[in-house]
Amino acid sequence: MKKTFITNIPDRPGSFLKMVRIISELGLNITRVSYNNAIDTHTLFVEVSGEEKLVAQAYDELKTDGFLFKDDNANVILMEFKMQDRPGVLLPVLELINQYNFNISYISSQENSTPYQYFRMALYIDDPFKVDEFLKSVTDLCEVRIITYDKTEKNLDNTVFYISFANGAAKKLDLERKDINELIANSNLVMQLLDDKNQSPHKTFEYIAKFADLLSKYRGMNFYPRVSCKTYKDYTIHCIEPECGSNVYVISNGKGYVCVDSGFAIYREEMVKLLSVLFEDFCSKPKSLIVTHPDIDHLGMVSLFDTIYVNRSMYENFRLENASLPNFREQYKQHEPYVRISKILSHYSPPEMSRLAVVEEEEHAAGILAGSQTIHGMDFKFYNGNGGHSKGEMVILLDNVLFTGDILVNPAGYTEEQKEFNRLAPYLMTSVNMDSELAKKERLQLEAMLTKEMDVCYGHGAPKW
Repeated sequence: MKKTFITNIPDRPGSFLKMVRIISELGLNITRVSYNNAIDTHTLFVEVSGEEKLVAQAYDELKTDGFLFKDDNANVILMEFKMQDRPGVLLPVLELINQYNFNISYISSQENSTPYQYFRMALYIDDPFKVDEFLKSVTDLCEVRIITYDKTEKNLDNTVFYISFANGAAKKLDLERKDINELIANSNLVMQLLDDKNQSPHKTFEYIAKFADLLSKYRGMNFYPRVSCKTYKDYTIHCIEPECGSNVYVISNGKGYVCVDSGFAIYREEMVKLLSVLFEDFCSKPKSLIVTHPDIDHLGMVSLFDTIYVNRSMYENFRLENASLPNFREQYKQHEPYVRISKILSHYSPPEMSRLAVVEEEEHAAGILAGSQTIHGMDFKFYNGNGGHSKGEMVILLDNVLFTGDILVNPAGYTEEQKEFNRLAPYLMTSVNMDSELAKKERLQLEAMLTKEMDVCYGHGAPKW
């Protein structure tokens, strides 16, 4: 184990030597020493590592010899505060530190060639439970990076862990301050959920960090989706398969464009460039979007379209989101923080309600037919799902082409990049389905409907055509 001792060094020769002898004779290793006589001529921070019982013995001996004058529950945490280089920005941070009664044992800063200043401070904290509150407050003022801390304190360790995670993701994905704060809050919620189940958070956060890494990895020039197409009598369907996120189907007939699903919002700019290359008149022609279900990896380009076709259940999902209320997935407590984290990392925004067109539902012999709609001269039929994968899901039929959303996916048709990304989902939310039994039943029913003549456009994976 590791432990940081906050020691009182008498101002006389040989004091430090005596303290080191006590530690060394117990076979402990000194891993860090921090001292700044300009701040405090007597306080020295010494981090040691070794067996827990020997660390405890060192504490007793140092206390007996008068080297420890602080509360043993205290912690020292070294932080770096990134602030805009302008007058007065340090004052609110110092006032907050004073409000929490933290002692500054070390501070360092110097000018650099950027618009920011970086203040390093070592804070002496006698109550680790205050750290969580302090960090949530200070991140409203500036970006904070944790440099070192005492890892033996569980509460402090967890707090530092998710603060560091949030700041790391922010740099990769260009997140704004408000998004970073929300990411921190939801990371903390994940931590609490896992603590309640006595589960270690590190594996789960490893998958979340991987999610952020992959989203970042395929941006810009690295965005290189697989594109395939098939021409029918009256239209052509292009399938665009990004490395991360849903398939995007673009149906064109010269009158306008109908897209089925639209990937992640973080790739909106890349998708617009690609669509402009594939279709010279894409920006000038009428454009409509059909959404198979309201998961965020299918909703990235909603702002591009004049009309967005949804069923009644999806409409309600988006109404909740626009009112800043939990959507259907977020109403499941085990999904809530993961969905919110995914929204932040992928830059998701819900569609404007004024763009939504609800497909009216009708009774039908084969179940609920969620209406028929002619869009840019093409006749679509919509069938509601049972909500196994996602409440509000539906499948779309255009002549003999079936768009299944995520009720059916094609893992055998994944690229290597897609395989890597899609492996993450079950670990983030324990299940990709809202009701796995319903999802299984629905999948079997849909597979039974398929005919040899039918082309199948899956939510993920290469289409069968």
